[in-house]
Amino acid sequence: MSDLIAIVGRPNVGKSALFNRIAGRRIAIVHDQPGVTRDRVMAAAQWRGRPLTIVDTGGIGLLRGENAKDAVARAALEQVELAIESARVIVLVVNVREGVTPLDREAAARLRRSAKPVLVAVNKADNEQAGQGAAEFSELGFEKLFPVSAIHALGIEELMEAVITELPPAPDAAVTEAQGSAEQVAAQTDMPVIKLAVVGRPNVGKSSIINALTRSARVVVSPTPGTTRDAVDVPLEIETDGVRQKYLLIDTAGIRKTRRVGDSIEFFSVQRSEVSIARSDIVVLVLDADAGVTEQEKKIADRIVENRKACIVVVNKWDLFEENVRHAREEEIRKRNRKYRTEGQEKNMTTLSEFGAWVRKKLFFLDYAPVIFTSAKSGFHLERLLDAVRYVASQLGRKIPTAILNRALHDAVERRQPVTPQGRRLKFFYATQVRLAPPTFLLFVNRDDLFSEPYKKYLAGELRKAFGYEGCPILLAPKPRPKTIEPVRKRGHSRSKR
Repeated sequence: MSDLIAIVGRPNVGKSALFNRIAGRRIAIVHDQPGVTRDRVMAAAQWRGRPLTIVDTGGIGLLRGENAKDAVARAALEQVELAIESARVIVLVVNVREGVTPLDREAAARLRRSAKPVLVAVNKADNEQAGQGAAEFSELGFEKLFPVSAIHALGIEELMEAVITELPPAPDAAVTEAQGSAEQVAAQTDMPVIKLAVVGRPNVGKSSIINALTRSARVVVSPTPGTTRDAVDVPLEIETDGVRQKYLLIDTAGIRKTRRVGDSIEFFSVQRSEVSIARSDIVVLVLDADAGVTEQEKKIADRIVENRKACIVVVNKWDLFEENVRHAREEEIRKRNRKYRTEGQEKNMTTLSEFGAWVRKKLFFLDYAPVIFTSAKSGFHLERLLDAVRYVASQLGRKIPTAILNRALHDAVERRQPVTPQGRRLKFFYATQVRLAPPTFLLFVNRDDLFSEPYKKYLAGELRKAFGYEGCPILLAPKPRPKTIEPVRKRGHSRSKR
């Protein structure tokens, strides 16, 4: 486990910019508006060959207009406290342009109580004159002050060298080599890390599901939509039947309708969510049971299909839905029926099978995804969700033997030829699997123009019947086989011309 460095401070002093600079890539959202970061955003980094884990945190102290009893503010502060508790070294970020503020003093008091090594990064020291103002921050009670500019990469070397000196000595070469060998063996025997992007509209319970799976308050949870802004990577390791499996849970910001993305922070949050879909192995699409499938869920599902990602649909808050149904008055049930009929639902659904069939009907283009019903609050079916993740991951790793694949496709083509106005017949020669995730098959045929989308869907369905692939998109790439021998009639026609 690499040493953990926590970056803390009051809101809007440049913590996220410094975090991105040390990480060497843009991970956390950087914006002038205070309070953008709320969760702990972690990243692996290294400095002079020393592996590190750096943590970006929300601001210490309340923003203007925030209440100490506000759930989001309180939860964000708890995330900061957890980062401080876990850190070996703490970097306190302050703003040289604004001088020492009461919130800086409050943050410094909290850090002194931690008894951890604290280095003060006096940020926004973009020139020598600004750097001279760093001495003012000695009143915070910490000896080591470093004028830096995270945006312009000034002073970062000196700061990080000081961070390294505060860490325990690195293990000697022999120990490191032995550990490296052990890690290589583990990497060979363990399954690779499965990346799960948890996506959906705001306030459907994405963060609650991640906290329930990890059994910790790893990400901030609040009924307020838009609480999560950055894409937060949360590692999870689970042992099943003696086999350990590593996961990376990616909590994402809620994806709103484009016209409802009100500011640039929300715009970047949605962008990060879309990037998370692209870099994941499996996407977990979370719905709110009471809201059902809205137009926004369909758009998110469409992005999953466009990115050709394996998917599991999770209908969350099922316990609340059942409770509402159980205690609803007759008039409320009639209103619900009218609402659902407007959305294309035939009746009021009260069972898992009825609701599941309706979800599949509404998300027909994502028909390969299993539907799991959960409650992050009560823990209902969370183990079943993990079982589904493990099963879909195993399906992504399937390699179909070529002979068996060709037999299944030959039979499917013989059973049903594509419909063409010219009456042409498809000749299937050979197929091979060229990729595992997503399962991709190259088909050599006489004419690739005979492969309409409905016919591709038919063949994909036949492959799914034969080999499973639940939760996985199946991609078919038809390729016309080149004609290597010139037809006799054509050769005779050429001679007559001469």
